[in-house]
Amino acid sequence: MTTLARTRRFAGMAAAALLALAPATARAQDFINILTGGTSGVYYPMGVALSKIYGDKIANTRPSVQATKASVENLVLLQQGRGEIAFTLGDSLDAAWKGDEDAGFKSPLKKLRGITAIYPNYVQIVASKESGIKTLADLKGKRLSVGAPKSGTELNARAILHAAGLSYKDLGKIEYLPFAESVELMKNRQLDATLQSAGLGVASIRDLATSVEIVVVEVPKAIVDKAGPPFINAPIPANTYGGQTADVNTAAVVNYLVTHEGVKEELVYQMTKNVFENLTELGASHSAGKAIKLENALDGMPVPLHPGAARYLKEKGLKAGS
Repeated sequence: MTTLARTRRFAGMAAAALLALAPATARAQDFINILTGGTSGVYYPMGVALSKIYGDKIANTRPSVQATKASVENLVLLQQGRGEIAFTLGDSLDAAWKGDEDAGFKSPLKKLRGITAIYPNYVQIVASKESGIKTLADLKGKRLSVGAPKSGTELNARAILHAAGLSYKDLGKIEYLPFAESVELMKNRQLDATLQSAGLGVASIRDLATSVEIVVVEVPKAIVDKAGPPFINAPIPANTYGGQTADVNTAAVVNYLVTHEGVKEELVYQMTKNVFENLTELGASHSAGKAIKLENALDGMPVPLHPGAARYLKEKGLKAGS
C-alpha cells in the first residue's frame, strides 16, 4: 500500500469514527417541540418562555416553539407524535379525548396525557363603541370574528352564543380569523366585534384599545350557567384594557399543558417540575402566567396524567383522584 493510500485510508477511518460519535451526541438530546398558538395570543409568548426555561434547566434537550392554530391543531399534532408538550383549552381537550367530530376530532385521541392545569382562559367579547353593541343580544345582524375554524376560541364562541339563544345565522357576518387579523379588521371598520378566548391582558385586545374606543361585552352569569361545564363565571377586572373602567362578568375555562404517551417519563417529570420551579419567568412572559398555581394542577383534568407528571405532582402532595 502506498503512502498516499495509507493516508487516505487513515483519513477515512478518522471520518468514520467522527460520524460514529455524532449520532451518540444526537441521541443524548431530547427534542421538546412546544405547540402553542398564534403569535398575538397568550400561548405563544408563554411557549417561548418555556423553551428558554427548558433549554437552560433540562440537560441535553433541544426545545423549539411552533406557532399553530392552537388547541385543536395542537392536540391532533400530539396524537401524531409531532410535539412533546402543548397548550390547550379544557373543552377542546375533553372533546379530543371523547372523539367529538363536531369539535374537529374524527376519533378519540387516546394517546393524549395530562401534565397540569395552568390558567383560565376568559371568553372576551370586545366591540367597537361605534358599533352600538353593548350586550350579547346586540350582536344580531353584526359582523363578528370567532377565531380560526374549530379552534378552541371558535368552540367557545359556539357554546356561549348558543347559551344566549343566538346562532351564527343571527349574525350579519362571521369571520374565522386569528386574534391579530380580527383586530386589524376592527381598526379598519370592517368588523364590529371579536370574540377571543385567552388569558387576561391578551396583546391583540390591548393593541385594539389603543386605536379604537372599545366596549367589553358582558356574558351574564345566567348564560354562563346555562352553557355549563367546563365554563365558570369569572370577572374581567376593571382597567384590564384601555377604556374598560368597570369589572365585566364573562365565562372562563381552564387551560392545560398536555403531552402524549410516547414521551419519556423522566423528560415529562422534568418538564412538569420546571413549570412550577420557574413560575416567576412564566408570569413575566405574560400576566396570565401569574395565575398558575401548584395547588390547582389537577383541577378538572379530563385525560389521564402522564406518569412523569404524576410522579412530580405526587412528590408535591397532589394525587389524581384524591
